[in-house]
Amino acid sequence: MEEYFGNELVKKFEEMMENNDEFYFDTEELEDIIVYYLELGDFNYADNAVNYGLKLHPNSLDIKIKRLEILLEWEEYNTAKELIDELKGASMENTDFLVCYAKYYSSLGNPRKSIDICKKALELKEEENFLHNFIADEYVNLGDPFNALKHYRKALKEDPTDEYSLENCMICFSDLNKSEEAIAFLNEYLDEFAYSETAWFEYGQFYFNRKNFEEAIKGYDYLLAINSSSVGVYANKAACYEALGQYQKAVSVYEEMLELEYTKAFTFYKIGLCYKAQKQSIMALNAFQKSLREDPQFYLAMMEQSYLYEEMGGMKEALHFAKEATHLNDSNLDYQKRLAFLFIDSGKFEESLACLKKLVEAEPSRFYNWYAYSEVLMLLGEYEEAVTILDKAIKVHDRAELYYQLSNCYFNLKRPENGAESLQKALSIDPSLATDMQKKYPFIKDEVKKVKAKVKKKNS
Repeated sequence: MEEYFGNELVKKFEEMMENNDEFYFDTEELEDIIVYYLELGDFNYADNAVNYGLKLHPNSLDIKIKRLEILLEWEEYNTAKELIDELKGASMENTDFLVCYAKYYSSLGNPRKSIDICKKALELKEEENFLHNFIADEYVNLGDPFNALKHYRKALKEDPTDEYSLENCMICFSDLNKSEEAIAFLNEYLDEFAYSETAWFEYGQFYFNRKNFEEAIKGYDYLLAINSSSVGVYANKAACYEALGQYQKAVSVYEEMLELEYTKAFTFYKIGLCYKAQKQSIMALNAFQKSLREDPQFYLAMMEQSYLYEEMGGMKEALHFAKEATHLNDSNLDYQKRLAFLFIDSGKFEESLACLKKLVEAEPSRFYNWYAYSEVLMLLGEYEEAVTILDKAIKVHDRAELYYQLSNCYFNLKRPENGAESLQKALSIDPSLATDMQKKYPFIKDEVKKVKAKVKKKNS
């Protein structure tokens, strides 16, 4: 980091720019200044340094190549192509130029051309780790994990500490469905580099993905022995214990994790889920409350409290937390369904309508959304609106239940002809529902007999 905060060349350059002075820098110094800005991702300052460099050294190939790098970052491909054509004749033995040339074709979606250029660059015996990774990435873009793996492994050979190469080797093995080769490769690597955090993490993930949780835990334990502050690894290890049904061990791991975390809401939430799985409702509730103290808007913990209170018979509290959670995550349809249920269960039919309306709009293909919506409207005596909803519902679901509901609405609205017509349709689709529907809607009881009699008379 010291080079970033104590770069005398950069200080000199920036003071010159601020004071509108003109100092002399040789090409190597200017390259250092440009590279400094490129590594920081400050392409405007890098461009200023390039322009000043070309003013001092208009024929410098190295500075022009840096200009090419900036043009590619800015996606100015037409200008980049002009500069490539200008530089090509004199720079085909320059690794930096060839990398830019390859990036140009990669950016244009021509990975094969990019690979060819990188292979040409490899002949120069420079930046071999970088180039093999570049080639491998291009093979990934081509959907060729076999050749990608070959080059990631070559990159790793050039730099055995390269985490990027190692991780991508494992991804390629997975894509190729070569699990035995993958773990053999990983074990071989660990034999040589036993303190590699990345390798032990990959080891843990390999077995976790195959549901061998005991072996995954071993990998995570080795990693934690190397670096006990790897917060994410504690979460993975705890997840293994959860998968094994060893919830108390999972809680212990999460508690270790709490010592390292700055934001703890999710971890308390996970502890709560573990206690809930063990039917320890009070402990679970306590953990969810701690989660909300850490983050008062953490809706996952709110909804879990709602479920717990419902189990414990505290329906008022269950409804309160469901309302809060749904307010914070309005687009979650499962939350809307739960809130609608709790409103209906507590007799607050009017309040449930907003949830039910969202459900039919978001999931028109789900029959029971329409059925529940029209049912609540009828309970509220809103028969006209229920008819409107049922007309829409029938266009999506031609089901007997909806026609029984529709007939009930029409009879209540004193429109007996429409009621009889809907009831006849319901009976023709599914007469076996008639007994239950008559209990539900007593208004249609006598009408069922009339309609059945009409049908019988017509048939005879």
